Amino acid sequence: MMTGPLFRIMGLWGRQTGWLLAGLAISLAALVAGVGLMAASGLTIGAAILAGGLAMPAVLRAFGATRVILRYCERLVTHGATFRALADTRVWFFRRIARTSAGGLGFRQAGDVLARLVGDVEALDGLYLRILLPLAAAVLLLPVLVLLVGHRAPGTGTGIGLLFAGAAFALPWVAARSSGAMGAGLAEEAGALRIAALDALTGLREVRAFAAEGRMLAAVQAREAALLSAQRAMTGRTALAGAASFLCAQIAIVAVLSGAGANPAMAIATVFLVLAAFEAVGGLTRAGALAGFASAAARRVIDAADAPIPAPDPIDPAAMPAGSALRFQGVEFRWQSDRPMVFDSLTLDIPQGARVALLGPSGSGKSTIAALALKVVAPRSGQILLGGVDIATLTAAAVRTRIGWLGQTTHLFDDTIRQNLLLARPDADEAALWGALDDARIGEMVRALPDRLETWVGEGGTRFSGGQGRRLALARALLSPAPVLILDEPCAGLDSETERAFLETMNETASGRTVILITHRLLGVERLDRIFRLSNGRAIAAAG
Repeated sequence: MMTGPLFRIMGLWGRQTGWLLAGLAISLAALVAGVGLMAASGLTIGAAILAGGLAMPAVLRAFGATRVILRYCERLVTHGATFRALADTRVWFFRRIARTSAGGLGFRQAGDVLARLVGDVEALDGLYLRILLPLAAAVLLLPVLVLLVGHRAPGTGTGIGLLFAGAAFALPWVAARSSGAMGAGLAEEAGALRIAALDALTGLREVRAFAAEGRMLAAVQAREAALLSAQRAMTGRTALAGAASFLCAQIAIVAVLSGAGANPAMAIATVFLVLAAFEAVGGLTRAGALAGFASAAARRVIDAADAPIPAPDPIDPAAMPAGSALRFQGVEFRWQSDRPMVFDSLTLDIPQGARVALLGPSGSGKSTIAALALKVVAPRSGQILLGGVDIATLTAAAVRTRIGWLGQTTHLFDDTIRQNLLLARPDADEAALWGALDDARIGEMVRALPDRLETWVGEGGTRFSGGQGRRLALARALLSPAPVLILDEPCAGLDSETERAFLETMNETASGRTVILITHRLLGVERLDRIFRLSNGRAIAAAG
């Protein structure tokens, strides 16, 4: 049902109920002032025509001043309420995505997630302003029109009421029903364009290297053309809906003039009243045509947010164990039901304080070990024990206080060095930050910078070399108090000399912790207690 996703989104706006109701009240008050101004103006003009003179009564001045003030307040409150409601929606969406994407976006596309977080949520901005408020106005105006006009001419009042109901309720409903599928297509095309554009921008270096600018541009332009075609079709539907609503208003005016009788002053006042009423709901037909798009956008947001959590937290979590020994016991795992098995009865013991290397080619499951240990995903069967306690009985947050991680693509945020480090330990003081930088052998370089800890690292750490960026990431991992540290291909992309220096630093700075080094080869400078090779879904001890 098209309205289901929209009601679900509105249910997220509970914290803004006060603002939303205040905006509704002011909007209706402004509507009453506006309609009253038009009716009083018509009555004044009609009386002036009959009397041969024109004077502005106090009621007109009161209605005029009140309408101006209320319209200004309405804009402030209703738009503020909308922005707050959309902010709540984005925060909710981000939190839901974060719950299901602790290991990264996985099989999701970054452009698609961005399209849902930005474009689809933006498409919901008209839900309150363009649909709910005008609908409330229509509900208020319908009986007023029927009573005021029908008081002197019941037949005319009934006819105008039917025309108004058609313009305010029936036509928007028909437009929404007919544009439902079209709105879904428009949302999909908008998302596809964002995916194509983001893909081309993030891969610009490779695009230039292979002289593929023309092909990538053609792909983006094709998506843009598809979006424009969908928008053109939607615009056509919107124009038809608007024309039908306009026609209802004109017929209503003709009906009033036809039944004017001997009281032209009242007829002019009624015309002004009808004009004001139809103008107040004139945007509803267009909103109805766009409701399909809003509903599709809401459904896309909800579908992404409602993805199942790969490793849900227990309802009644167990107490954290004292130790930090890690054991994989009979673990079976595959990423998706249609993908091959990664582990088949994997058993692996990592004693507390040990330094262990996990070797294996790409696809052997090395990084999956890290994902399972960090409770990013859950095994199909078997247990993963931390200090003798199954991590399935612990919360993911508790597990991650015991297990730190440094990956091959560890991200540095477009922020200061300080803020990047505090991600691991928000309460760390200045001494702890410098201690972590010194342990990672990058403290002197940071001290030499003009802004020191306040130096901006750039997007993805672009202001630093690959080796420097990796050492900043190591400092962040070392700042974490976690007694277990997983290093997942930490030297990927580094030259051999930088890699050797990095591993020697790790040897000296990670003492006292359990270290799990995941790599495809060893250089010989690592200090290790055990080495395991992953093969055919099992861990085979290669050295004692």
